[in-house]
Amino acid sequence: MADLEKPIIKIEDLSFTYPDGRNALKNIDLSIMTGEKIGIIGSNGAGKSTLIFHLNGIFSGNGAIHINEMLINKENLKKIRSIVGIVLQDPDDQLFSPTVLDDVAYGPIYQGIKQELVVERVEAALAAVQMQGFEKRAPFHLSVGEKKRIAIASVLAMQPEILVLDEPSAGLDPKARRELIELLSTFPQTLIVASHDLDLVKKLTKRTIILSSGKITAAGITDDILSNQEILAKNGLV
Repeated sequence: MADLEKPIIKIEDLSFTYPDGRNALKNIDLSIMTGEKIGIIGSNGAGKSTLIFHLNGIFSGNGAIHINEMLINKENLKKIRSIVGIVLQDPDDQLFSPTVLDDVAYGPIYQGIKQELVVERVEAALAAVQMQGFEKRAPFHLSVGEKKRIAIASVLAMQPEILVLDEPSAGLDPKARRELIELLSTFPQTLIVASHDLDLVKKLTKRTIILSSGKITAAGITDDILSNQEILAKNGLV
């Protein structure tokens, strides 16, 4: 378990360049404590998704990232991915099985969990997103909001300590968006939300960082950041 006195995530001098030569992240330093709710905002191309994809080793740049004091490297990757769960922007990129049950069970099975515990994990994850009774449904027949919930459940079933969401409200109608915000506000995990949806960030997070051209250009209490029109304008957010 995480030490409450030490950062659950510590990023030091992280830089990342895509194969085409574009510098996506530049000298990122960031510490996140256990249980914190953090917003990451910025205009298109600012580096939000690139940054969060480093948190469980999908991308690997220059610098160092420690999760629960473990360095992200090949040796630690499986353990890191059991701690950090990432929910992708498009649930269709995350749901690929013929039934909801199969999708939500996939992660625990990959972790080597015993079958009887897999069933418990699935039931608990679906209950957490209020999707009980959907086990036999085909994911591709669900609404976008329902798919989002199942994608979150598929990550929760692995019991991560850190939950990372990439544009969680994208594609949702107002009712589904409101319900998702209410749902996420109940989760106990350390929460990292990368989003253009400033209202969602305001309602879910206590601290926010702004990325611009791959750099952290502002950081502070969410209400202070989002009420500063000069900072938002300077970073293309209004």
